[in-house]
Amino acid sequence: MFRVENVTLKRDGDTIFENLNLRIEEGEKVVLLGVNGSGKSTLLKMLNALVIPDSGELLFENTPLTKKALKDKATNEYFRRSVGLVFQNIDAMLFNPSVYDEIAFGSRQLGFDDIDARVRNYADVFGLTPYLNSVPFKLSGGQKQKLALACVMSLSPKVLLLDEPTSALDPASTAKFMDMIAALNITTVTATHNLAIAPKLGERVIILDEKGKILYDGTSENAYEIDLLTRAGLII
Repeated sequence: MFRVENVTLKRDGDTIFENLNLRIEEGEKVVLLGVNGSGKSTLLKMLNALVIPDSGELLFENTPLTKKALKDKATNEYFRRSVGLVFQNIDAMLFNPSVYDEIAFGSRQLGFDDIDARVRNYADVFGLTPYLNSVPFKLSGGQKQKLALACVMSLSPKVLLLDEPTSALDPASTAKFMDMIAALNITTVTATHNLAIAPKLGERVIILDEKGKILYDGTSENAYEIDLLTRAGLII
């Protein structure tokens, strides 16, 4: 589904990734771990084609994700319909006058014909029905996080990219979210600092070191060994 081949990415003189190689197959549930500054959020943005590599190749379903390719309307629309990203900074995603309009925005942009049904379904899933007429910025942090998830899920994406998706959720909402992710028949890549919930978010674990290099890529069975997590700086 995704191929990252010999990718190098630099920002403001700093090297984020150098000769990064990674493949993500359809249907995989991947957990992405690493300390702050390891490049987790940048990698998710790159998979969402919001950041384009300086060199190397980034492909989705064998289609190169380049600035030139994404200028093609059909290619861009198909990709945006297929891949959804929930940002760590939720406020950066919310800009509509109401919760209803926020959830409906993506479906309107992509020309779906069942917008109202999508909005009401995902408002119900995330407990947002009482707030459909509310202004998004007045919601609590947890409600905003649920809203961001509803916005992306309403597009029925093939791939869901999640950056710290439970950071503002209470324990009950976190448990419900994990059950939902487990039940989804789509590809998910979830970046998290929460080692308590990480094993429940995917069978494949990718750990980045402080320099953005892949320290571990394998099954969850061997990913949470103390020595490995210590080398990654995730525990002391």
